[in-house]
Amino acid sequence: MAYDGRSKWDMKGPDGDDITPEQLQKIAMMVIKVTLILPLLLILAWGAFSSFYIVQAEERGVVMRFGKLKDVSSPGLHFKLPFGIDQVHLVATERVLKEEFGFRTRELGERTDYETTGYEEESLMLTGDLNVIDVSWVVQYRIADPVKYLFNIREPQQTLRDVSEAVMRRIVGNRVGSDVLTTARVGISVEARQEIQSIMDSYDAGLAIGTVELQDVMPPPRVQPAFNSVNVARQALEQMINEAEKRRNQRVPRTEGQALQLMAEAEGYAAERVNRAKGETARFTAILQEYRQAPEVTRKRLYLEMIDEVLPRAGRIVVTQDGQTGPIPLLNLNEGRTAPTGGSQ
Repeated sequence: MAYDGRSKWDMKGPDGDDITPEQLQKIAMMVIKVTLILPLLLILAWGAFSSFYIVQAEERGVVMRFGKLKDVSSPGLHFKLPFGIDQVHLVATERVLKEEFGFRTRELGERTDYETTGYEEESLMLTGDLNVIDVSWVVQYRIADPVKYLFNIREPQQTLRDVSEAVMRRIVGNRVGSDVLTTARVGISVEARQEIQSIMDSYDAGLAIGTVELQDVMPPPRVQPAFNSVNVARQALEQMINEAEKRRNQRVPRTEGQALQLMAEAEGYAAERVNRAKGETARFTAILQEYRQAPEVTRKRLYLEMIDEVLPRAGRIVVTQDGQTGPIPLLNLNEGRTAPTGGSQ
């Protein structure tokens, strides 16, 4: 199409021929159709793709219609009103999430890499005995109610972090530093989990706290040498206590056994003396009865028995005469008897 300077347009086609008004009208109609159909096709495509959504196995879909809660969908394929009328928020309710304090995980794999520098504001705490301690911990949680999680509080993740840090600082601040470093780790974890869960329930946040695990509990680098010395002294004290308990366990039963043995011997000796006394009493009673019946005979018998019992203990009896050099044995009382236990004269 070219202008000839006489207010007339000469229109020519691609092959140089003139374009007739009928052809020009067809071209105009095609342009109009393309202009109308293309947006319509785009709208139809948008409506088709926005009319369904897929919820994964670990997720729940919260459907909002014009800003109002419509439904909470389970895993699978679902349909909704297109063109943004229904909006779906996918929330991972079956996934265990975690918040790290005092460190961050940089790389997961066969060997997990952690970054600990730059997080001292989270981990440095003051204990009840005014000691500074470095505490790193992990809070594992799960989204129990997706609706509450999305709409009840603003920024639930940051709220959980603030609550966890406040609770941990309070618990550590109420304990002695040595207990936090050694024996109180499990108690701190249990108490922190219960208190964090209670606070989040009061906020109606829809979160379920799984565990609170203390990772590293250590003094700051500047006081670690002194802390190591304290640990060495504590280990030496425990070793001495264990050795003392060992010696106590060895000696106390032995002493108790000796005491029982002495008691048994004393009881046996007492029983022997009592029985002997009873026997002598019975013997004296029998002799007394015989003496009453025959006093003279009984008296002689007792005298002779005493002489027979006493004389062997006197040893050898020797009678000498003046002027004689050798002794003359008069009575050989020891002949046919065993040697007396007493000495000789």
